[in-house]
Amino acid sequence: MRAVVMERPGEVRVVDREQPRIEEPTDAVIEVTATCICGSDLWPYRGIEAVDHAWMGHEYVGVVREVGPQVRDVRVGQFVVGSFFASDGTCEICRSGYQSHCVQRVPMGSIGTQAQYARIPLADGTLVATPGMPDADLVPSLLAASDVLGTGWFAAVAAEAGPGKTVAVVGDGAVGLLGVLAARQLGAERVIAMSRHADRQALARELGATEIVEERGDAGVAHIKDLTDGLGAHSVVEAVGTQESMMQAIGSTRPGGHVGYVGVSHGVSLPGQELFFSGVHLHGGPAPVRRFLPDLIRRIWDRTIDPGRVFDLTLSLEQAAEGYRAMDERRATKVLLTV
Repeated sequence: MRAVVMERPGEVRVVDREQPRIEEPTDAVIEVTATCICGSDLWPYRGIEAVDHAWMGHEYVGVVREVGPQVRDVRVGQFVVGSFFASDGTCEICRSGYQSHCVQRVPMGSIGTQAQYARIPLADGTLVATPGMPDADLVPSLLAASDVLGTGWFAAVAAEAGPGKTVAVVGDGAVGLLGVLAARQLGAERVIAMSRHADRQALARELGATEIVEERGDAGVAHIKDLTDGLGAHSVVEAVGTQESMMQAIGSTRPGGHVGYVGVSHGVSLPGQELFFSGVHLHGGPAPVRRFLPDLIRRIWDRTIDPGRVFDLTLSLEQAAEGYRAMDERRATKVLLTV
């Protein structure tokens, strides 16, 4: 089969790879219908994280082609959506709703789903079948549920977005944009998107943002305070993962408010005294996407939400290198790869 490999920073190729097979009795093998490039894939691409001949990809939808003898809930022929962490669904951590911290978790990025086929460990606890074979126009939205929608949704939940709340979103990538969508779906009264890019501002408004703040850092915090009678937002989504974005999120939150942080942290160090006196709740980390998948799939299937709109460039798997370049150069927000 064909699969994407990152040889080293800045060098992506599509090569032949052995087709996966059942290795554990709880595995499934899917034929990938669509996969995509994540903003987190840009960290190694830019040399910020080490990479050496790594199979790439952790977002995926597809059709089940084979299951192990202990798989009970997933059947051959079903169209499925899976989380970017495989989880058993039965341990105490999974049962508490934190499947991304499952005691048996497997990061799908270690397997690589930018490929024609993928082995899915712990299939029963990881995959969720759609009600039937989806129409082609639903596939991008279902793919978004595999990571960026589920992550943006978790960020909004962690920030306790809800009716009557003002929510600020730090980061205008796919996760931040879908954090806007999630906040509105959860009933937020106001959603302030922090973005400097006109195309992303326009999409943020279409997804439910009521206001836009272009400033960053202290200036961005000041603008949020101006919009909230000097108090700050009730809820803030942090979807970047840098020192500036985290401090911007904390500074934009009112005392007693909540920050949901899902940007993969790089070089973030929190000043203890400032955090102590902020009175702000912090909750986040790798999103337990599997917790939200049944609800998100239903909303997509019923056409209540259309998160697939964050994909603004569609390429074939063989064009993956161009997809990485487009995202690195900010010519694309998120790239969908057809398989």
